[in-house]
Amino acid sequence: MPTLINYSGDNEFYAGGSFYTNPKDSGLLLSIGNHVDVYCPPRKRSRISAPFVFREKKFEQEKRPSIDVLPDECLFEIFRRLPGGQERSSCACVSKKWLMLLSSIRKTDRVNDGAKVDKERPLLATNDVEMICSDEDRELESDGHLTRCLEGKKATDIRLAAIAVGTGTRGGLGKLLIRGSNSTRGVTDLGLSAIARGCPSLRALSLWNVSSVGDEGLLEIANGCHLLEKLDLCQCPSISNKGLIAIAEKCPNLAALSIESCSKIGNEALQAIGRFCPKLQSISIKDCPLVGDHGVASLFSSATSSLTKVKIQTLNITDFSLAVIGHYGKAITSLILSGLQNVSEKGFWVLGNAQGLERLVSLSITSCRGITDVSLEAMGKGCPNLKYMCLRKCCFTSDDGLVAFTKAAGSLESLQMEECNRVTQSGVIGALSNCGSKLKSLALVKCMGIKDLSLDVPMLSPCKSLRSLSIRNCPGFGSASLAMVGKLCPQLQHVDLSGLYGITDAGLLPLLESCEAGLLKLNLSGCLNLTDEAVLAITRLHGGTLELLNLDGCRKITDTSLVAIADNCLLLNDLDVSHCTITDSGVAALSSGEQLNLQILSLSGCSKVSNKSMPFLRKLGKTLVGLNLQHCNSISSSTIELLVENLWKCDILS
Repeated sequence: MPTLINYSGDNEFYAGGSFYTNPKDSGLLLSIGNHVDVYCPPRKRSRISAPFVFREKKFEQEKRPSIDVLPDECLFEIFRRLPGGQERSSCACVSKKWLMLLSSIRKTDRVNDGAKVDKERPLLATNDVEMICSDEDRELESDGHLTRCLEGKKATDIRLAAIAVGTGTRGGLGKLLIRGSNSTRGVTDLGLSAIARGCPSLRALSLWNVSSVGDEGLLEIANGCHLLEKLDLCQCPSISNKGLIAIAEKCPNLAALSIESCSKIGNEALQAIGRFCPKLQSISIKDCPLVGDHGVASLFSSATSSLTKVKIQTLNITDFSLAVIGHYGKAITSLILSGLQNVSEKGFWVLGNAQGLERLVSLSITSCRGITDVSLEAMGKGCPNLKYMCLRKCCFTSDDGLVAFTKAAGSLESLQMEECNRVTQSGVIGALSNCGSKLKSLALVKCMGIKDLSLDVPMLSPCKSLRSLSIRNCPGFGSASLAMVGKLCPQLQHVDLSGLYGITDAGLLPLLESCEAGLLKLNLSGCLNLTDEAVLAITRLHGGTLELLNLDGCRKITDTSLVAIADNCLLLNDLDVSHCTITDSGVAALSSGEQLNLQILSLSGCSKVSNKSMPFLRKLGKTLVGLNLQHCNSISSSTIELLVENLWKCDILS
């Protein structure tokens, strides 16, 4: 002890100020003699091995020395002089008090730091201190930095302190994800401060549903982690403009920012981001009630704006914000707009006509009342390089708007429409015949306005570029519509007709016959009226090219179809006949296919498949990597166990 008190040398004591935040705490020092003071903190008495034993009115010094009586200032000075990371990790395992003290030391405060990156030696751990050592928590990044993810009960300040101390010798922490928090001792500003002091290499921080972390924690991150490139804040009600402004001012490398359901973050924060973050490329803002036109306009109109990916959802913005985006968004390549209830047709019209979205490649619009036929056409004309378009729940878009958009968007390669109920059969046919020569994919999902009508239409120019057609859960899309689409799209290779219970064998046949290039993937799940005749036609016309066939829920499909598949589908590697009328005979026929090389087979819900199929499944298992036998009630558990034992390369679901 006298050695510590009388210490002198080249390394001066750390001049960081007193550990007493309250001046009154200095009175807690109890003077025992001329040269001895004992520190008595205002807390529950703890049992320690002190070098002094009090007996009546006098005391005597025992021979057993103890470091526990040293004040925090002395321990701090000792810890910051530890020679390397292994020594710091060992000391951190002694107690939570030592761990928290070690985590309070910044890298710049260390004296004679001889730490070297050690990627092989594991961190020490004891029962008293929860060190993060398991494989599920550690992931070595390609740039040499580590990733840590804490979820639920694991998310505590103690674990964050252990991460801060332990990752310094292993290349440094590069990415930290905190999802949820321990209900009794969760993550607070204290834990985030430990990360800020011990992990200056941090480049990505994600905080989801962490209510106890506020501006103080984010301020510490801003002060200690100047290399931060990605910040994701979701449901952080205690973080306000103050914390985000500090990040903007002190983290100039910030390239990606996501803010969701943060009720205290508003326009001032976005202004600072636009002003101080010249490298920002990606921004996502969702459900932040204090964010309005002023913040969005300031962000995009900033001279430093280089945004390429923008996602704006459920914000109280108006036409003004979209006009600013349309004018200043010259670098934007991907734009997602959702739930903008206060934006009218004029806003989207200006967005397209502002001529600023020349580099826009991908556009997704969901639940926006301002998307009408007029504004949709303007978007098509104003985005000359647009390749991917997705419209969801745009209830004011009709056939006229769809046809006008496909005519105007000359570079369009993929079009998806979901729950656009004013679009009819006429609009789909018109879009296919006017889309130009680049459209490769068309998807229609839950478009209830489509009715199966036999229209007398003149000769239309076919869409020879279309390779993928997906029409899912559109109950009005029947055989007549399918026949017309088949004539317009002769080069289809991927077809998804799941949930179209109205189509029949006769309606599917024209489509199958018109596919000149040969189908590669065909999904007919939920097409209840299809029979073995349809499968026979599929195997006859496309057996030489077909790689995936999904017949899930086609109850009229029997063993006859499996015989045809085994004989004709030489390249098939994924087959789903779940809930079909398949028996052991069908499985036997499938296993007899000499050139069949199935990798994935699903028999889920085939109640007539029994234990008799055991040898046939074992034969198929030579090539299988996935087998689904769920809800096959006629197969016993012992048979399943034998299959698992014999087909050890195959993942079996039962």
